[in-house]
Amino acid sequence: MGNEKTRRGAVFFDRDGTLNVDKDYLYRIEDFEWLEDAPQAIRWANERGLLVIVITNQSGVARGYFAEEDVRRLHDWMNKDLARFGAHIDAFYYCPHLPNGSVAAYAKECNCRKPKPGLIERACADFDIDREASLLIGDKPRDVECAEAAGVRGVLYGGGSLSALLEKGLDGTK
Repeated sequence: MGNEKTRRGAVFFDRDGTLNVDKDYLYRIEDFEWLEDAPQAIRWANERGLLVIVITNQSGVARGYFAEEDVRRLHDWMNKDLARFGAHIDAFYYCPHLPNGSVAAYAKECNCRKPKPGLIERACADFDIDREASLLIGDKPRDVECAEAAGVRGVLYGGGSLSALLEKGLDGTK
């Protein structure tokens, strides 16, 4: 009976345009709208023992459109809403930075703004993730580029059934 952690695979999801309708600088709960079968795709991954982690750029913080607390509030609400579907997201990682942002504290180069791999690297360290048994699904080429830079398979989402894409994408892992 050791305390050894078993390495697990993960599904990393981009947020805007992958899990929810992409609305410019979304931070208000009342503006949030799940895409197609996103909650079902998350539940599918939960049921298979995969970690579900959201990786998202949130430059609206650096632009002064909203605060980090607004991002966290929306993410907390997303998980509360997912409970209706018997699903949950294990962790949210976001980048509030933008090199030419108007809020000085966030106007900088960083390793966490996709396509750089910092957010995935941090999640993998925090959860001891098996990268070979993981993938990232996102709607932009920078999402795939980020995944590949972190040693995780990247899958480009172009609409339609997220569940079907997830199941097909996982066939290529391990």
